[in-house]
Amino acid sequence: MKTLTLQSLVPMASPAVSPDSSSSDNLSPDELELLAKLEEQNRLLEADSKSLRSVNGSRRNSSGSLVSSSSASSNLSHLEEDTWILWGRLINEWEEVRKKKEKLLRELIRKGIPHHFRGIVWQLLCNATDMPMKNQYSELLKMTSPCEKLIRRDIARTYPEHEFFKGQDSLGQEVLFNVMKAYSLVDREVGYCQGSAFIVGLLLMQMPEEEAFCVFVRLMQEYRLRELFKPSMAELGLCIYQFEYLIQDQLPELNVHFRSQSFHTSMYASSWFLTIFLTTFSLPLATRIFDIFMYEGLEVVFRIGIAILQFNQVELMQLDMEGMSQHFQKVIPQQFDSCPDKLILKAYQVKYNPKKMKKLEKEYTTIKNKEMEEQIEIKRLRTENRLLKQRIETLEKESAALADRLIQGQVTRAQEAEENYIIKRELAVAKQQFNTASEKLEQAQSTIQELKELRCEHRHKEEYVMELEQSRLREAEALTALKEMQDKVLEMEKRNNLLPDENNIVRLQEELKALKLREAEAVTSMKELHQQVKDLDEHWQRHLARTGGRWKDSPKKNATHELHNELMTVRFSEAQAQAELRELRHRVLELETQNQVNSSLLNRTEQACTGLQDKLQYVTAQNKGLQTQLSETRRKQAEVDCKNKEEVMAIRFREADSIAAIAELRQRIAELEIQREEGRIQGQLNNSDSNQIIRELKDQITELKTEQLGLNRAWYRESPESHIVSLSTANTQ
Repeated sequence: MKTLTLQSLVPMASPAVSPDSSSSDNLSPDELELLAKLEEQNRLLEADSKSLRSVNGSRRNSSGSLVSSSSASSNLSHLEEDTWILWGRLINEWEEVRKKKEKLLRELIRKGIPHHFRGIVWQLLCNATDMPMKNQYSELLKMTSPCEKLIRRDIARTYPEHEFFKGQDSLGQEVLFNVMKAYSLVDREVGYCQGSAFIVGLLLMQMPEEEAFCVFVRLMQEYRLRELFKPSMAELGLCIYQFEYLIQDQLPELNVHFRSQSFHTSMYASSWFLTIFLTTFSLPLATRIFDIFMYEGLEVVFRIGIAILQFNQVELMQLDMEGMSQHFQKVIPQQFDSCPDKLILKAYQVKYNPKKMKKLEKEYTTIKNKEMEEQIEIKRLRTENRLLKQRIETLEKESAALADRLIQGQVTRAQEAEENYIIKRELAVAKQQFNTASEKLEQAQSTIQELKELRCEHRHKEEYVMELEQSRLREAEALTALKEMQDKVLEMEKRNNLLPDENNIVRLQEELKALKLREAEAVTSMKELHQQVKDLDEHWQRHLARTGGRWKDSPKKNATHELHNELMTVRFSEAQAQAELRELRHRVLELETQNQVNSSLLNRTEQACTGLQDKLQYVTAQNKGLQTQLSETRRKQAEVDCKNKEEVMAIRFREADSIAAIAELRQRIAELEIQREEGRIQGQLNNSDSNQIIRELKDQITELKTEQLGLNRAWYRESPESHIVSLSTANTQ
C-alpha cells in the first residue's frame, strides 16, 4: 500500500520517456542537466520501487530488507522534494517557461504532471485562470436547464467505482450535476452529451467545481471538443476518417483484416475521441494521457490509438469480429497498467503529419458537402416526383371521366340509331299498307267501271246513272286527295332527308294540325256519304216496297236489282277504303313527326360528342402547355437553387469572418479587464490617474461591446438560417 501511495503522489517515478534527439539538441545546458538529473532520479526510483515491492511481497524480517526499505523511502522523499521544487518554479515562472522553454515543458508533461500540481497546471495550459465566466457560475446554478433529467439519469454511470462519485446524492455526483447543468445553459446548441461527463468528472477530481467549469468551457471552445459533442457529431466523423487513413498507411495488413471482418473503426475508436481514453484505461494511465492532451490536443489520441493497434496487431489478426470486440473490451484496458511509459514511448514513434491531417480534413469536408448536396437533390427530386404523380393521377381521373362521357355518348347514339331504324321499318310497313289500300282502290275503280258499262245499257235508270256520276266525282276527288297526300308524303320524305332542325319540326307540327283539320273535314264528309248511302238504301227499300213483285217477273229487273246491290256494296267498300286511307295517312304523319324529333335529338347528340372531342383536344393541348411550363419552372428552380447555394456559401464565409472578429474582440475585452484588475491590485497608479485610466478602459470596453453587438446583428441578418438551425437544435436538446 505504501508503494502505491508513493507512485500516485509522484507520477514521474516510473521509467521516463526519453526526449527526442531533435528536441535534446535544441535545449540549453541547464535544461539538459535538469533532464539528466531527472533521469537519474527515475532510475533510482525504479530500483527502490522494486526493492519496496520485494519487501512487501515477502514476510522475512532480515536486516537487509530493512535497509532497502529505508533507502527507498529516502530516495522517494528526495525525489518528491525535487519534483515539488521543479514544478513550483515552473508555475511561478509560467509565462517565461511557456515562451522560452516550451520543449522542456513538453518533455516534462509527457513524463506526467505531479498530482498536487495537476489542477493548476491544467488551468494554466488552457488559459482558464481568470475567466469572466467564473463569476456567472453561481447565477447559472439558479436557472433551470432542459437537460436536467438526462444529466440526472447519466450521473450514476460516471465513475461508478470511484469513492468521490460512489453513492446516490453524494458530493461528487452533486458537483458533477452542477457543472454539466451550467454548461448546458451556456451552450444551448450542444446542451448535454453523455461522454462529456467523464471529462468533467476527471476535472472535479483535481480542482473545485467553479474552476472545473471554466476549464471545461475552455476545452470545449479551444480543443475541438465542442464540435465532437454537437448533435450532428460531424467532428467525430472527421476524426474517424483521419484515424482510418493512419491505419491504412501504417498498418495495412490489420486494415485489410478489419475490412474483411466488417469491423468498423467507429466500433472501438469513438469512445477514445469522445472521452480521451477515460472509459478505456485505468484512471492513472488515462490521467497521464489527459496531461498530454491538455498540452498537445487531439494529436495524442491519434498517436495512442495507433500505438495500441501496433501492440495488439498480432492478436487481432487471429480473431474474428466478435473476438476483436471482446479483446478491445477486456484485454486492452488492463494491458498497460504496469508499464504506461511503454505505451507513451510507442505513441511518439508513430508517424503523424499535421499537413496531411489538414488535407484529409479538407477532403472529408468536400465529401460531406457533396453528400449533403446529393441528399438535397434527392429530396428535391422526390418532391418533384410526388407532385408529378399527383398531377398524373389528376389527369388520369380527368381522362377517365372524358372517356366515360364519350362512351356514354356513343351508347346513346347507338340507341338513337336503333330507334331510328325501328321507326323507318314501321314507316316501310305503313307504305306497304298504303300500297295495298291503293290496289284495293284500283280494284274498286275497275268494279265501278264495269258498273258504268252496265249502267249504260240501262239508260232508263237515270237516277242510278246520276248517282253513279256522283260516285265518280267523289272517286275523282278521293283520287285527287290521294295524289295530294302522296305528293305531300314525297315532299315530307325530301324534307326528312334535308338537315332537320327545330324550325322544320315546327312547320311539320303546323302541317300536322292542318292535316288533322282536313282529316276532320274528310270524316265529316264520310259521315255525310254514309248518311246519303243510308238514305239511298231507305229509298231503295221503299222503291222495292212500291213496285212489289214486278221485279220478280222481269229478268231485267232482277239484273238491275243485283247491279243495285253490287253498287251499294261497292259504295260501302269505297267508304271503308277511304276511312282506312285516312287512318293510314294519320299514322304516316305521326311516324314522320316522331322521325323528325328523333333526328333532331340525334343531331344534338352528335353536336355534343363533337364538343366533347374538341374539349378533349383542348385539354390535351393545355396539358402539353402545362408540361412545358413545368419543365421551364424546374430549370428556373435549379438556377435559383444554384444561386442560393452560392449565397449560402458566401454568407457562411462572412459568418466565419464575423465569428473570428467577435472572438478577437472578446479576447481584447478580457485583456483589458485583466489589465484593469492588475492595476487595481498592484496599486501602481494613484487615485486620480487610476480612475481616469479605468474610465478610459471602460469606454474602450463599451465601444468594443457595441462593435461586437453590431457584428452579431450583421451576422444574424446575413445568416438567419444558421440561427434557425441552432435554435431548433437547442430545442431538440
